[in-house]
Order: sequence, then C-alpha cells, then structure tokens
Amino acid sequence: MADDVKFKVSIDGIPVEVAPGTTILNAARQIGGDIVPPAMCYYSKLEGSGGKCRTCLVKVSKGSEKDPRPMPKLVASCRTTVMDGMEVLNITSPEVVEARKGVVEILLLNHPLDCPICDQAGECKLQDLGYEHGSAATRYEFERRTFEKIDIGDKIQLHMTRCILCYRCVYTADQITNQRVHGVLGRGDASEISTYIEKAIDNDFSGNIIDVCPVGALTDKTFRFKNRVWFTKPVDAHRDCPTCSGKVTLWYKGEEVLRVTARKDVYGEVEEFICNTCRFDKKATVDWVIDGPRHIENTSVISANHYELPAPPPVIKKNLRLQEANKEQLERAVKL
Repeated sequence: MADDVKFKVSIDGIPVEVAPGTTILNAARQIGGDIVPPAMCYYSKLEGSGGKCRTCLVKVSKGSEKDPRPMPKLVASCRTTVMDGMEVLNITSPEVVEARKGVVEILLLNHPLDCPICDQAGECKLQDLGYEHGSAATRYEFERRTFEKIDIGDKIQLHMTRCILCYRCVYTADQITNQRVHGVLGRGDASEISTYIEKAIDNDFSGNIIDVCPVGALTDKTFRFKNRVWFTKPVDAHRDCPTCSGKVTLWYKGEEVLRVTARKDVYGEVEEFICNTCRFDKKATVDWVIDGPRHIENTSVISANHYELPAPPPVIKKNLRLQEANKEQLERAVKL
C-alpha cells in the first residue's frame, strides 16, 4: 500500500485522516480534546500494551465504506485499527459513557481510597476517571483484596493493594532492561505484581516502572511522604548522561529538588526513559542545566501552585499618574 494513502475516520462527528494501521485511540489523539478515550494500560512507547483495563471502550457505528454495518459490541480503541470511512462514537454515546462507568466501578472494587496518603495523588489517572465516571456507591459486597507489602528494592516501594494490573511496569522492564525479575504471579483474584523469590529489582533503568504506573502501586522511596505534588514546582532540565538522554523534570520545593522524573507528554506517557543515576543520584541544581518551567495543563491540580512564566503579567493596568505621584513621594521621603 502506498505511503500517501490515508483513511478517513470520523470520531464523535469530527473527521480526521490517518495512516492505515492506526488505532482508534491514536486517531482520536490526533484530534485531541475531550473526545480522546482514557487509557490506563495502553502506552504508546511500549510494544504489546493495551487491551487490559477496558477504559478506552468506544462504539463503532459504521465499520467502513465497504462494510457500513456497525460493530455489534463496544471495542477497545487502543487495540482496534481504523478502516476507511469508519465512524466512531465516544463521549456522544450514552452506551459508552455507561460502560465506562461500569469499568471504573470494577477498577475501584479493590483499589483502596487512600488518596490522602498516596504519593500518586494529583498525578493519578484513576482519580480523574473516578471523578469523571465514578459512582457514589459500589454494588460490591465482598471483602476487598489485600496484599502484604513486600520490599522489591532500596528505591522502589510496591503497594500491590493499589495495583490495577495494567502490566505497564512488566512491559517496561521487558523492553528497556536487560533482565526482568518481576511479573504477574497467580491467576484471577489472586493475581499480583511481584518478584520471584523476593528478588530485588536492581538495574540501571528500574526506576522507569515508577513513571509508567498509572496509580500509586509503585512509588519512589526517596520521595515518599515528603510533599504533595501540587506544592512543588516542576522544571525541565538536562545533563550530559552517558547512559540515557539526560532530559528530565526536576520537582522543586523552594531550592530543594525533591524528586527527578522523566518528562511526560499530555497523555502522561514518558517521552524518553531515564536511568537511575539521573533519577536518584542527581538531586542538586548544580548537576543540571535548567531549560525552564515545565508546562502544566490548567486542568491539572499541579497548576494551582505553578507559574509557567518567570514574570507573570500584571493583573492591574499601569497608572502612569499614580506612578509619578509615588515617585515624587518616595523622593520626598528620602530627602527627609
């Protein structure tokens, strides 16, 4: 097929042209805005990810120009590729909205509501989903699934009780490290992320499993309970690192660097994975070249304490007469 061939797709009535093989989710991301389905397990940088959380379900009301029949069931947009002439409904479909509400209810069946003490609060996609699609009560009558905390390394804390089994950390370890020592153990309700024979996760890129985790199941031990993210100021920085790209985000509280993370795009996905040296060992400003404030969407709670412009514009218009009067008064006071 020629490289210049494009498929015409309509998502919630908005047309877009994409290359063959593009998934519905990525086609929606090319449009942007509210019509982009949420995704808790799909990660564009990780091969094989997606199809597990079901939060990205959409309705295909028209299969293609050649076969206009609608698909009989809702489909996972991260796994379904587009066809020419396809029409997709996301937020405009009551069926999709109701199904997404049910998916969020399932994700929260066992997930503890410990947001006030969770380090992921403010950056948690499950919080956003719970706010947008969650219900006030649950129909689940059984006891929540709980696990004992285990130590998987000196820098990473595992809270398996919070895990939603998105597999992102497993794919990350598989694809960017030399040896994966953790995975999914057990089946069904007993499934859990763990290491074999209590083996510690220790390699140059192990810290990236913290960044890809969409909830607070994997957190940074060096940052735990130090601060809330909305009280910090994220700043982009870089350094000449022999192991990785060296492009990071520094999270400041005053003049102290509380943590270092990889830079993320608008969908919360890591732009370039970073090594553990950059993440855990370089927490002084002198180690970095500052690029400038990190852009934060105004819909994020982090933006409440973040100023993107070094000198924000004045909220009051300049009054030249008042400035002259103040200047005269200041000169008079100095003379006295």
